[in-house]
Amino acid sequence: MPDTTSHRRTILIVEDDAELRDMLALALSLEGAKVVTAANGVVALEAALTHQPDLIVLDLMMPVMSGEDFRRAQLANAAIAHIPVVVVSAHPQIATIAERIAAAGYRAKPLNIDDFWPYVRARLIA
Repeated sequence: MPDTTSHRRTILIVEDDAELRDMLALALSLEGAKVVTAANGVVALEAALTHQPDLIVLDLMMPVMSGEDFRRAQLANAAIAHIPVVVVSAHPQIATIAERIAAAGYRAKPLNIDDFWPYVRARLIA
């Protein structure tokens, strides 16, 4: 089990809603994570390759490239396929989609930000 206190963990937030993206980035930064953000799946693929995050927080419903399409592209790329994904979405079938794309977990919007960090942290340790 990795020691999450020995180095700063990197989290990539992929969210098209700028306000939510900024709120998540701030909340996770305050918990000590290094945060990288992307507004869509295309930008997120490049960010994942460049930054090699420890975890990806992924919205499903985005323009340019959906979360599902991002995850398929991620899994097809050996350099980033190993990075776990937590889905965050208002999609009514979030549980089914998260399972279908082999996500490490999911959280429905609207998020309870106080519960989000412990949920994310548990996936960083797993």
